[in-house]
Amino acid sequence: MDEKVVYSAEDIEENKVIALLSYLGILVLVPLLAKKESPYAQFHAKQGLVLLIAWIAIGIITVIPIIGWIIGPIASIVLLIFSIIGIINALGGQTKELPLIGQFGEKLNL
Repeated sequence: MDEKVVYSAEDIEENKVIALLSYLGILVLVPLLAKKESPYAQFHAKQGLVLLIAWIAIGIITVIPIIGWIIGPIASIVLLIFSIIGIINALGGQTKELPLIGQFGEKLNL
């Protein structure tokens, strides 16, 4: 049975900016490694890590002729939108999963 994590107002307020880094590519490592004690920062770090993995996968797919050239730009725009959603959530003190890919962040056990 999944336990519901409670995020304290203090944790959220102290770690909003660090959580924002989760959605800026490789900078996901900052909250992932530096804020292990913060459930709020870790939530966003896991979401950001899933997003980074998706970016890498799309980068690989784009080198495939024709299919990659069609799917790559569309997927990149979608992932950019997901990044913006994540940044808005992080700065807004919210712990909402990213659309489509966010569910995988919860499964990460780091």
